[in-house]
Amino acid sequence: MSNRQWPAGMPLALVAAERPPPELVLVGAGGFARETAEAVKAINAIHPHFDLLGFVDDDPALAGAKVDGLPVLGPLAELAHLPQAQVIVCTGNPGNYFSRKRIVRRLELDPARYATVIHPAAVLPESCWIGPGSVLLAGVVATAAVSIGAHVAVMPAAVLTHDDEVGDFATIATGVRLSGAVRVGEGAYLGAGALVREGRAVGAWSLVGLGAVVLGDVPAYEVWAGVPARRLRQVEVPGDLG
Repeated sequence: MSNRQWPAGMPLALVAAERPPPELVLVGAGGFARETAEAVKAINAIHPHFDLLGFVDDDPALAGAKVDGLPVLGPLAELAHLPQAQVIVCTGNPGNYFSRKRIVRRLELDPARYATVIHPAAVLPESCWIGPGSVLLAGVVATAAVSIGAHVAVMPAAVLTHDDEVGDFATIATGVRLSGAVRVGEGAYLGAGALVREGRAVGAWSLVGLGAVVLGDVPAYEVWAGVPARRLRQVEVPGDLG
């Protein structure tokens, strides 16, 4: 059996039909976490698939607060008191897209603890592989033999075509279009509306600016932007991500 969290061609309602929904906690309480919570609500509207408990966040200002009606249960350490809960790490933005890997390392959870959330409005074939901890929001389309790693964020209306490979901890922002056989390295961040030509590679921990048109390979640890995309600078990758 593969590590895919659920058969991509099977309705979510059927996957959980014979067992009670597991508890789910979202790490972080920012925009991506809120979007993930809405995707979970959309899944549960079809069939109760998750018992969404709320968020954990180390920001002391959020302690005891509610975010979009869901409670902030406390700091990340609160997960120690919820040993049966599944988890998704919902952090990261263009200014700090290293946080998901850092948090996953810090938590040291069994990979089986990580849920995968696929919005019901995503379109995925049987040949699509999705790793644990990943989130695909509404309108995402994958066409054929697409591989999406663990802890990947795929934002609304992104399109991944045949034989694309997306590495762990990558972020595919809203409206990104990947042509066939594109390889996206670990932790890479593709900004909203970026287009990548077929057969190209976007290197690990690189950052592609919004609306960029990528016609050649993007080396690891570099920022590229523009039409066509060109190198702007080096990415300062924290040493603890090696």
